Amino acid sequence: MSTDTGVHAPPRARLPVSTLRNDRWWVPQVLTIAGLSIFVIYATVRVFLQQNYWVEEYHYLTPFYSPCISTGCVDGAAHFGRFIPDHALIPYAALSLPFLLLFRLTCYYYRKAYYRSFWLAPPACAVPEPHARYTGETRFPLILQNIHRYFFYLAFAITIINTYDMLLAFQTADGGFGLGLGNVILVVNVVMLWLYTLSCHSCRHVMGGRLKNFSKHPVRYRMWTRISALNTRHMEFAWISLGTLMLVDLYVMLVASGTITDLRFIG
Repeated sequence: MSTDTGVHAPPRARLPVSTLRNDRWWVPQVLTIAGLSIFVIYATVRVFLQQNYWVEEYHYLTPFYSPCISTGCVDGAAHFGRFIPDHALIPYAALSLPFLLLFRLTCYYYRKAYYRSFWLAPPACAVPEPHARYTGETRFPLILQNIHRYFFYLAFAITIINTYDMLLAFQTADGGFGLGLGNVILVVNVVMLWLYTLSCHSCRHVMGGRLKNFSKHPVRYRMWTRISALNTRHMEFAWISLGTLMLVDLYVMLVASGTITDLRFIG
């Protein structure tokens, strides 16, 4: 009987199947593909539709068009000016959408999600992947995943803009205070965006990841512990925030197009 261990151990026994797992290990991957595909298709169509994104009467602006900086944006929706050309292939929110996409694309959780589902690297624990070689994130283009922290800073700033849009929506067209179902949906969406952004691994690292002595930085340590607690639910916030983004955009589109009327509580 061989006593060699480690790299000198005898090869594993040949198995008649690729894996001994008999559970439905592929279900999460199928759901991930379906969920991400639905969002990408919906968001792409809405971004380039370039209509029904602003409700003048209640100041509702969908996050997919914020900040609206195209010369094609209507007056009320352009809170920060209009300075990019109006073209069918240029999103009205071209200043923010690429960075939000890259923030989610390089997100630690999403990387795990689409690596396992779309890339099959690996598809699940104890399930072999179909790739002959593994290089990790050490070569182009995957090495670009390492700049996720910089996209976090940009996403943080854009979430502030979304918060501004949400607060502005409480003002009606005549300058008074208003509250409707759209405001509730906008608030829920902004809350989920903040939870997803603040629970980010990069945010946790910014707060305390490089500290050598927590006792000398009690405020940052307290913030680090709070964000660490949020970080445990980062996956949940990632999916819920995708859902609320679609929900608020769909609601604004339906109200703006006249398909439905906003349920008003005040004003």
